[in-house]
Amino acid sequence: MNKILVKFRLAIAGCLLLTAAVFVDGRSGLSIEPDGDGVETRCGWFSNPTPANIWLNDRDGEWIIGVQGGYQVEGDWDWPDFKPRQWVRTNGNYGYGCACFQLRVNKETHEVIEIKSSRALPLATCRRDRALKKWKLD
Repeated sequence: MNKILVKFRLAIAGCLLLTAAVFVDGRSGLSIEPDGDGVETRCGWFSNPTPANIWLNDRDGEWIIGVQGGYQVEGDWDWPDFKPRQWVRTNGNYGYGCACFQLRVNKETHEVIEIKSSRALPLATCRRDRALKKWKLD
């Protein structure tokens, strides 16, 4: 059998196996899932409008990082390093920006349980994301 035909048959077999796995499991191996300890990447509008009020709005909703006088994520965590053009001031130094976080969340309460890391993104990244349009911060 020629090499091209063998490669073609192997490719077809691989596609069939992936299709069968999706059918049985209900999802593809290409989706982003939390790792073994529940850490996942979430990106969206990071908002800090007033002291101790901090949250992240992504395509799945609002994730509470802190509420003044109420819930606060435990531990120290690094704030995204926003450049001046990446942070929109709305109340003195308070405001919002676009960011990604490696974190663990409680999907029932929408509270952030732990923040592993964060990074600032250009505002245009969130502005262009159709899934974030409902959060219309600017």
